[in-house]
Amino acid sequence: MTHTSTDQPGRRTGGAVVPVLAFAGIVVAVMQTLLVPVIKDLPQLLATSPGNATWVLTSTLLSGAVATPIMGRLGDLYGKRRMLILSLAVMVVGALVSAATSDLLIMIVGRTLQGFAMGAIPLGIGLMRDMLPREKLGSAMALMSSSIGVGGGLALPAAALVAQHADWHALFYGAAGLGVLAIGLTLLVVPESPARAGGTFDLPGAIGLSVGLVLFLLPITKGSDWGWSSGTTLGLFAASAVVLGLWGVMELRVKAPLVDLRTSARPAVLFTNLASVMVGVSFYVVSLVLPQLLQLPTSTGYGLGQSMVTAGLLVAPLGLTMMVTAPVYARLSARYGPRFTLILGLLIIAIGYGAGLGLMSAAWQSLVIAVVLGAGIGLAYSSLPALIVGAVPASETGAANGLNTLMRSIGTSVSSAVIGMVLANTANDVGGVAVPTMHGFRVSFLIATGAVAVGLLFALFLPRTSAATPRLRASSEEDANLARAEEVLRSFRGRVLDAGGAPVAHARVTLIDRRGRQAGATLSQADGSYALAVPAQGAYVLAAKATGHGPLASAATHAGDERPVDLDLALPGETVTA
Repeated sequence: MTHTSTDQPGRRTGGAVVPVLAFAGIVVAVMQTLLVPVIKDLPQLLATSPGNATWVLTSTLLSGAVATPIMGRLGDLYGKRRMLILSLAVMVVGALVSAATSDLLIMIVGRTLQGFAMGAIPLGIGLMRDMLPREKLGSAMALMSSSIGVGGGLALPAAALVAQHADWHALFYGAAGLGVLAIGLTLLVVPESPARAGGTFDLPGAIGLSVGLVLFLLPITKGSDWGWSSGTTLGLFAASAVVLGLWGVMELRVKAPLVDLRTSARPAVLFTNLASVMVGVSFYVVSLVLPQLLQLPTSTGYGLGQSMVTAGLLVAPLGLTMMVTAPVYARLSARYGPRFTLILGLLIIAIGYGAGLGLMSAAWQSLVIAVVLGAGIGLAYSSLPALIVGAVPASETGAANGLNTLMRSIGTSVSSAVIGMVLANTANDVGGVAVPTMHGFRVSFLIATGAVAVGLLFALFLPRTSAATPRLRASSEEDANLARAEEVLRSFRGRVLDAGGAPVAHARVTLIDRRGRQAGATLSQADGSYALAVPAQGAYVLAAKATGHGPLASAATHAGDERPVDLDLALPGETVTA
C-alpha cells in the first residue's frame, strides 16, 4: 500500500493547526449532547410519541457510527483535510435543516446529517500524524481524542442556557454557526496531508459494514422500547451477526479493504479497540446519571434540586478536566508509554466511580466526581490514538482511528441502553411519572466500575512497547531525532517479490535469530513492502511465505546501515548485510 511514511520528521506547520483541529472535534462532539437538556420535552415539541421522539437521538448515533470508518478510509485515499471539510459541511447542512423545522421526519433527516460529522475525529488525528513533528504529536493527538468528551461536557451548560431562555431551534443555529467557523479556520490554517493510501474505495465493504452496524446498533438503542426478548430485537441482532460475518469474510479477500482486518487482529490494535468500548461505556454513565441526580427535586429525599443550567455547569468540569489532562498525558506517555497511561486512566476512573457511590448527597460532591472522572477518562482517551498509530502503517491511520472511534461509539451506545434500562426498572412511580431512584444511580455506577475492570484487563493484555512498536514519546527535538535514528538503524526494510518481480501482498515475513527463535514477524503491505525491527545487531534469517508461493529463507546480518533487503520468493536464500 503506497503511503508517505511518518517515521520521518513531520512537516513544519503553523502553531494554530492543533487548536483548529481540536476545535473542529469539539464542534462535532457538541452534536452528541446538543439535545440532552430538552430530551424530556421532545415529544411535545415535535408533536409525537415518546417512542418516535427517540429517533431524533438514535438517527445521529447510527449515522455517526456508519460515517466514522468510511470517512477515515476516504481520508486515507483522497485527502484527510478534504474529507474533514466535507464532514463539517454536511453537519452544517443538517443543523440548518433541523433549525427550520418542527416536523419529526425532517428533524430526523437533519439529525442524521449531523451525525455524519463524527468522522472528523479520526481525520483530525490522521492529519496530526501526517504533519506534526514527533515531539509534538503525543499531546496533539491526546487533545484531539479528548475533544469528544470536552465538546460533550461543555455543550451541556451552554445548551441548557439556550434551551431555558430561547426557542430550542436556536441550538441548531448555534451549532451551524460553530460548524461554519470550524470550516473557515480549517481552510485558512490546516494544509492538506501529502500521505495517500493505494488502491480504490471498497464500496461493497462500506455498504456491508453500514448495514451490519445499523442492524447491530438499532436494537441496542431501541431494545428498551421494543422489549429485549422481542422477535424484532433478537431478529436484528441475529441479522447483524450474519451480515458482519459475511462482511468480514469479504474484507479478507479484498486487496484494498475498507478495514484491514489482519491489521485489526494485531494484539496492539485488537486490545486497544476492546478497551475503547469499555472506556466509552464508563464515559457515558456519568453523563447520564449526574445531570438527573442534580435536577431531581429535594422532595425525593435524595435529589439535589438544581436548575438545568446549574446542573450543566457542575458537570462541565468533566470536559474541562479532560482538556487539561492532555499535556499531563504527553509527559507521562513520554516517560512510560501510552499503555501505562491507559492503565493509569482506567484505575482513576475506577476510583472515581467507587468514591462516587458515597458522594451523591451534595452538589459539590458531583463536582468532585466530575473532576476525578474527567482526569481518568482524559488519560484513557488520550492514550487510544497513540496506541493505534504506533501499531498501523501511516497509510491506514484514518481508517484505523475511525474504527477505534467507532468502538468508543459502540461503548456509549451500549452504556445508554443498559443504564437507561437500569434506571427505568428501578424507578418509582410518582403521580404517573417514573422518577429514578438512588438505588438505580448506584447500580449504574457499579456497572461503570465493572466495565472499567474489564477494560483494565484488556489493557493489561496490550503488548509492552518495544522497538517493533515505535512510541510517540519524545519530549524534545533532540530526543525525537535520537529515537528516529535508533529505529532506522535497528530494522530490516524491503519488499517481498514474486517470480516476475511483482510485489507480494500479505506475505508473512519472520525474523529468526541464531538460536532458531522467532525475533519478530510482520505481513507485507499491498506494495510488497515490509519493516521488521531488530532486537540487537547480529546474524538473523529472514523467512518469507505467501499463499501460492514457495517459502524463502534469506540469511541477513544486521550491521547498522539502512540498505533494503528485498525477499524474492522465486530465488534461493542469499547472504546479505542490512
